[in-house]
Amino acid sequence: MQKNNIALIIGFCLSTLQVTAQDDLLESLNNEQSKKKSLTIASFKGTRLINSPTLEVVGRRALDFRIAHRFGPFNSGYQNFWGIDGPATIKLSFEYSFDGRFMFGIGRSSAQKLYDGFLKYRLLRQTTKNEMPISVTLYASANINGQKQESLPYYHNFTGRMSYAYQIIIGRKFNEHLTLQVSPTIIHYNLVEKSTDKNTTMAVIGAGRLKFTRSMALTFEYGMRLKGMTNDFSSYFNTASLGIDIETGGHIFQMFVTNSTGMNEVQYIPYTNTSWKDGGIRLGFNVSRVFAIGNRKK
Repeated sequence: MQKNNIALIIGFCLSTLQVTAQDDLLESLNNEQSKKKSLTIASFKGTRLINSPTLEVVGRRALDFRIAHRFGPFNSGYQNFWGIDGPATIKLSFEYSFDGRFMFGIGRSSAQKLYDGFLKYRLLRQTTKNEMPISVTLYASANINGQKQESLPYYHNFTGRMSYAYQIIIGRKFNEHLTLQVSPTIIHYNLVEKSTDKNTTMAVIGAGRLKFTRSMALTFEYGMRLKGMTNDFSSYFNTASLGIDIETGGHIFQMFVTNSTGMNEVQYIPYTNTSWKDGGIRLGFNVSRVFAIGNRKK
């Protein structure tokens, strides 16, 4: 099963080199409305950086299909080929926007068989002349744990499987090379497995992109959980990721290392259980394809 997953993903990546899907994404972010109002464009290359949502929204009448993959941890050793043999997690998702400002999406992750749906709204947008110095985007998601009942004996009803994430994403593109954002975040579980776990977690996620050549950029994310408003610090760790974006043939491939296995906010913020210090990091990558759906002109 693991080999089939890897073959599927590699095949998808190779096939995308023959099309101009990422050009559609860049065109979406560079829409006519942006030009008329001198709005800042392409602060990030996509709607997610590594794990976390960015301040970006796909363009008007655009559908983004995304594959995200995480291998096993490096500290699993040479017999496991430092995590390449697994266990791995994969997530498939679709994101769509009617107007380039309000976006919604659905996804499914192999970790906890998690299904998610989300809404994203661009409240404020930075302008090139600094009439508006920052961008502000609102994000909310609802998640359903899809594991079999025998795996979740403490869940007695459907609502117990539900969890939620809320973010206010505030960011600024300082120049053509540097973009930074910060995201105050609230995670809520209707029901938790351990009596020591908290139903509600609060955190602040910092993320950034530093473009150092025309086709390459460094990316990073760090999630700081707030003491007193999160789970036991001795059992779980702050999420931290470092990666690189590579533009190839008009496409963006995101490759990175991260200590998080889960790819949903309700997973990697409160429940990251491996650390950079002991080699509990893993290789991961994201790839997306954008399709134009209908007439994108105003």
